[in-house]
Amino acid sequence: MVLVLMPQQVKESESWSSDRGWFQQLQGISAFGLKIPAKPPERKVSLLQVTMEMKKRIHLELRNRTPSDVRELVLDNCRSVDGKVEGLTDEFVNLEFLSLINVGLITVSTLPKLGKLKKLELSDNRISGGLDVLAETLPNLTHLNLSGNKLKDISTLEPLKKLDNLKSLDLFNCEVTNLNDYRESVFELLPQLTYLDGYDMEDMEATDSDGEVDGDGVDDDEDEEGEDEEDEEGDEEDFDEEEDEEEDEEEVEGEEDDEEVSGEDEEEDFGQERDVEDEDEEEDEDEEEAEAGKGEKRKRDPEDEDDDEDDEEDD
Repeated sequence: MVLVLMPQQVKESESWSSDRGWFQQLQGISAFGLKIPAKPPERKVSLLQVTMEMKKRIHLELRNRTPSDVRELVLDNCRSVDGKVEGLTDEFVNLEFLSLINVGLITVSTLPKLGKLKKLELSDNRISGGLDVLAETLPNLTHLNLSGNKLKDISTLEPLKKLDNLKSLDLFNCEVTNLNDYRESVFELLPQLTYLDGYDMEDMEATDSDGEVDGDGVDDDEDEEGEDEEDEEGDEEDFDEEEDEEEDEEEVEGEEDDEEVSGEDEEEDFGQERDVEDEDEEEDEDEEEAEAGKGEKRKRDPEDEDDDEDDEEDD
């Protein structure tokens, strides 16, 4: 026997398991006088408790930045109001990458003018038309993802002809992809297009080097600029290294010259010291000779005196 212990009274604020089969098995079961209510209490959950509103999400994504500082904005899985873009303004003048995946959009008519936007992600929404506004608000758009929307006819794509810079278009899981000659029709309608659903007219897959925009909203042109800047910095570093090497060589040469000069000075000093020593030796020799001469004179003096005495006696 299995005993199920539940509180006698269940407050309406308490949460219940979403598995209604589990709850139905407990209905009518009681143990020790503890009864299970006939049905789970109804709870009203606001939209903000499930997903965040788009306006609040934008505020959080700013992270104390001004809209003009933002180049990438990801608002995936938040909720639009009445199927429209809300909270996004034309103050995002430097925005290049915008992602609005699965936000419940029905229309893009409220998109602000974003002159620098290059990539727009609109997949998994409920857009069925009204794409003409994109040419007015996003004149520099190069990549557009409309996968998983309610696009049924080729004619709904006709407004995209005005997007002169559009290179890549994705329509995966749209009904329009089921039409006969779908790819040929789209490439004919949009001659500026290079890639449709990730492949060109020759069924060659797009690569990163073909201008795909990175997740940070920077395209290959900017990458090349960054590489050029890095090359310039590298050249400057090489130049600085060469200058440092030249300076080191000059210092080494200067040190060698100093060593040669110091060597010459040492030789001169050494020569002077030898001259002084020679002079001292000569003086010492002269002194010794002088002393020797004095000694001989002293020795000869008594003999001379004896000779004088002998001469006197002879006289």
